Parts: sequence; C-alpha cells; structure tokens
Amino acid sequence: MRDGVLVRGSIVIPVSELEWRFSRSSGPGGQSVNTTDSRVQLVFDLEGSPSIPGMLHSRAMERLAPQLVDGCLIITASEHRSQYLNRKAAQERLAAMLRTAIAPPPRARRATRPSRASTDRRIKAKKERGVTKRLRGAAGRDAD
Repeated sequence: MRDGVLVRGSIVIPVSELEWRFSRSSGPGGQSVNTTDSRVQLVFDLEGSPSIPGMLHSRAMERLAPQLVDGCLIITASEHRSQYLNRKAAQERLAAMLRTAIAPPPRARRATRPSRASTDRRIKAKKERGVTKRLRGAAGRDAD
C-alpha cells in the first residue's frame, strides 16, 4: 500500500493523489488520548483524478455523487487507537467504495412466470389448508 491504493485489477490510485488530515479522536485512548492525533480524514479528488479510466470515472462520479463534496470523496476513520491503523482502514474503505462504484451494472432481470405445476401445487395446498380450518371451526360449533 506504500505506492498506492489498489482498487481493482490495474487501477491503482497513487499516494500523491491522496490528501491526509489528522485530528484528535474521541473515545478511549488511555494516557495518550489528549496528545495523539489518531483520527484520520482521507480526501480523494475523484473529479480531477487521472487514475480512473474514462467510462469507469463517469460511472463512479454518478454513483458517488451524493457523497462527494466539491468533487472530493472524504473518508473518516477513527475506530483504532493508532493513526497507522486508521490510515490503513481509510485506504481500505476508499478502495471498497471505488470498487463498488465502478462495478458494472447488474444484468437486467428477465420476467418469468411460475410453472403450471407449481401453481397447481400452491392452489392444492391452499385448499387443503382451507379444509383443515373449516373442519376445525365445525367441531367448535357443534360443542356449543
């Protein structure tokens, strides 16, 4: 991960395109809680990135549009106590987000109909259930 973030196949985002911000994290941390900047913000300029090829770039821009701030994708990680682990978590989260964003669209669903036999089985089961309920009700009325 030193030379870049592997997204998929030959698509690698170089470290030079990533911008890091660090701040103090909330939560547990022991004695170093007020002195360590362990919270990580990873800023990736998706709009201006030359690392993602044409069609995949437009697909990612479209799918990630609600999460973009001025064309940049901002990922925050503060679940670990160490800055190093939070940096790795942010990079992995970036790669996962981009992987799902550039994935090809799912195949269109072709409409199908249930088979005649499955429809007949369903109707037969419903009728048997109805008979069971009818018999149950008749016994209750005779007892009164």
